[in-house]
Amino acid sequence: MGEPRPATPDRTGNDPPRDPEHDTADPSDHTAAPAPETPGTPGTPTNSTSGPGRRTDPDRDEDSPPRKASHDDPAKPSDHAAAPAPETTGPGAGTGADGTSAKGDAASRGQGGGGVVERRLHPVTPLRRAWAPVAVLVGWAVHDPDQAQRQLTRLTTTHLLIGLAVLIPAAALYGFLTWWFTHYAVTDTELRIRTGLLFRRTAHIRLERIQAIDVTQPLLARVAGVAKLKLDVIGTGKKDELAFLGADEARTLRAELLARAAGFAPETAHEVGEAPARQLLRVPPGVLAVSLLLTGATWGTLLAAAVVPTLLWLATHNLWTVLATALPLVGAAGASSAGRFVGEYDWTVAESPDGLRIDHGLLDRAHETVPPGRVQTVRLVEPLLWRRRRWVRVELDVAGSSNSVLLPVAPREIAESVVARVLPGVSVPPGPELTRPPRRAARCRPLWWRGHGLAVTDAVFAARYGLLRRSLALVPHAKVQSVRLTQGPWRRALRLADVHVDTGANKTVTARLRDAEEAAELLRSQAERSRTGRRDAPPDRWMA
Repeated sequence: MGEPRPATPDRTGNDPPRDPEHDTADPSDHTAAPAPETPGTPGTPTNSTSGPGRRTDPDRDEDSPPRKASHDDPAKPSDHAAAPAPETTGPGAGTGADGTSAKGDAASRGQGGGGVVERRLHPVTPLRRAWAPVAVLVGWAVHDPDQAQRQLTRLTTTHLLIGLAVLIPAAALYGFLTWWFTHYAVTDTELRIRTGLLFRRTAHIRLERIQAIDVTQPLLARVAGVAKLKLDVIGTGKKDELAFLGADEARTLRAELLARAAGFAPETAHEVGEAPARQLLRVPPGVLAVSLLLTGATWGTLLAAAVVPTLLWLATHNLWTVLATALPLVGAAGASSAGRFVGEYDWTVAESPDGLRIDHGLLDRAHETVPPGRVQTVRLVEPLLWRRRRWVRVELDVAGSSNSVLLPVAPREIAESVVARVLPGVSVPPGPELTRPPRRAARCRPLWWRGHGLAVTDAVFAARYGLLRRSLALVPHAKVQSVRLTQGPWRRALRLADVHVDTGANKTVTARLRDAEEAAELLRSQAERSRTGRRDAPPDRWMA
C-alpha cells in the first residue's frame, strides 16, 4: 500500500513496531504535514495527520459537524489502550472537555453560528393592550343592555371607586403581562413570534414566503414615536404584525428581513439597510381633492341625500323621519370622500430594488411595498368625469396581499409608465386595439355592450368593461391559473359566450359577449399562452 508512513502516537495495531533510531524525524521531510504533538507539548501544529485519511484542524468552522466514527476509520478506541488519541485543545475542537460535541454547541447557540436573540416589543405596547379588560365590560354591556343598566343603578359611589381601583390595576397588569410574554426573533430562514399569556402561540414565518412588509403609524403612534410592522405572507388570510416597535427599529427590521429574504448572509443582513428608492410620482393634495369631487359615487350619494328626504317629507310630513334619513346619507357622502382624502393624502410612489414603495396618509402614515412578481392583475379605472382630464386610477390584485391601490389618480401617460414597472414587458393596449363584441350582443345588454372590449397580446390578456365607469383589466399570461368558457341558453341562441380568466389572487377577469367561435379559439390559445408564460417567467425574488 505504498511506502510506510512515519509512526504516530495514534497508530493502529497493524502498524509496524517503532524504531528507536528513527524516533526523531527531520522537519524538512514533513513540510506539508508536520508530525502531531501531544497536548502537553508547546507549539501544537494547526494542521496535522493522524493516520491515513484522518485530519484534525483546530481552526475549522465551529458550525461544521464533528467527525463521526465509521468502519473505514483505521483509528479505533480498542487500538489505543496504551496510547490514547491526542486531544485537540484549540477553539474548534470537535469535543469539549465535558464531552459535548461542537454540533450540539452550534445548535444551542442557534442558526448561523450566532445565538437566536429574542427581542421584546416597545415598552409603550402595554398601553395599547391594557384596554382588553375594559373592552370585555363594554361588550357585556352591549350584549345585555338591560342587565347592565340594572347593575349600574345599584352602584353607589363606594362601589364605583372600588371597581375602578380593581379594574385599572387589572388592566395595567394584563397589558404588562401580554407585553412581557411576547417575543420575536429573526433566524437565518424565518421570523418567529411568540405570543400568549395563558395559551401560547408561536408563529414561524419563513422569509421566502414573505411577499410584502408594510410599516404603518397611526396618529397616536406617531406622537409616541412607534410604528407597526405588517407582513403579507403567502397562504395566510390576514397579516401578521408586530405592534409596536420603535419607528427606527421597525424600518431597520424591515430592511433586515428583506435582505435575508434576498439571500444576504445573516451577519451582513443587518448592515445592508433599506434599499435606496427613486421617487416616481407624488399626487398633489389639490389634484386628489378635485378627483374626489369628480367621482360619481360622491355625487350619487349627495343626490340621494337630496331626493330621498324630500320624498319622505311629502309622504309623511314628519321632520324626525326626514332628519333620521338625511343625516346618514349626508354623512356617508362626506365620509367616503373625506375618508379617502385622509387615507390617500400625500400619495408618493418610489422605485427600489425590493419593489415599488408607497407612502401615504394624513393622520395615519403607511409605508407599503408592492412586491415584484406578485402582482396578478392591474386595473386602470376611468370614471366618466375624469376622461376630459385623462386621469386614471390604478388598482392591483396581489396574491395574498391586501394592498389594492397603486395610484389614486394620475395622468394616463404617467400611470402607464408605472404599470410598465409593475409588469415588466407589458404595455397597455390603446383603445382602438380593443375589439368590441358583435352587434347582436345588444340583445343581451342594450347600450352597455359598447363598454366591453378585448385585446390579447404576446404578454397580456386585456379585457375592458363598464360604460360610465370604464375599467381595463390586464392579466399577464404567466399569472393565469385557469381559463373557463360559459354560455347560457339565451347566449347560446345568439352564438355568444363569456371567457373567464382566473388568477392567483382568487380574482377573475371576464371577456364578455364574445362570438362563440372566437371564444372557443380564445379558450384554446389562452391555455397555451399561460403554459408557456409560466415556463418562461423569471422567478419571483426580492431585490432581483
